[in-house]
Amino acid sequence: MTLLKELVFSRQFNNQPRVPQPCFRRRTYLCYLLTGPVTDKGCLQNKKHRHAEVRFIAKIRSMSLDLDQKHQLTCYLTWSPCPSCAQELVTFMAESRHLNLQVFVSRLYFHWQRDFQQGLQLLDRSQIKLAVMNLREFTDCWKHFVAHEGQPLARWDKLEQYSEAIERRLARILTKPFSSLAHLEDSFRNLQLGSPSPSSPRNPR
Repeated sequence: MTLLKELVFSRQFNNQPRVPQPCFRRRTYLCYLLTGPVTDKGCLQNKKHRHAEVRFIAKIRSMSLDLDQKHQLTCYLTWSPCPSCAQELVTFMAESRHLNLQVFVSRLYFHWQRDFQQGLQLLDRSQIKLAVMNLREFTDCWKHFVAHEGQPLARWDKLEQYSEAIERRLARILTKPFSSLAHLEDSFRNLQLGSPSPSSPRNPR
């Protein structure tokens, strides 16, 4: 795989609430690490109308892993999954009992929107382990996916403080009353990616 440049990592995985100067667009990066009888790793971005999570699922399916052998998948995401991708991941894992999936996110994507909160709740209530990246995960991601030339991770200002704040926000979302699955499925069907309604934010991913 092509390793990320240090500047790309520090900009895209940065968990500061505001984009530091000079301004740049925060994009979705998904770095995955597969361990077990078969090992693999890679880094994916959104491509046209296919989110990185959908590309990740297609990649793992294409490997045709042995269903009788357990594998561990660890994903590091710059943004938490949108509702549609949350449903895709849950469906994929329901069909993949030979896989364990841990998802770490640097930032929460439109966390104030109800359907995005429901997507996170759906992930949490499935067999997918969902957590916020802290110093350990940023360091692991740096080690496996960045062309760092032996240099240690350079922490940005208040990295751990921001991680703790995002963890608290995620915990509040996950402890909210969980809507019925039928209501969630209606929300997913009504979601129009790429064509936001006045009540839906424009997708910056």
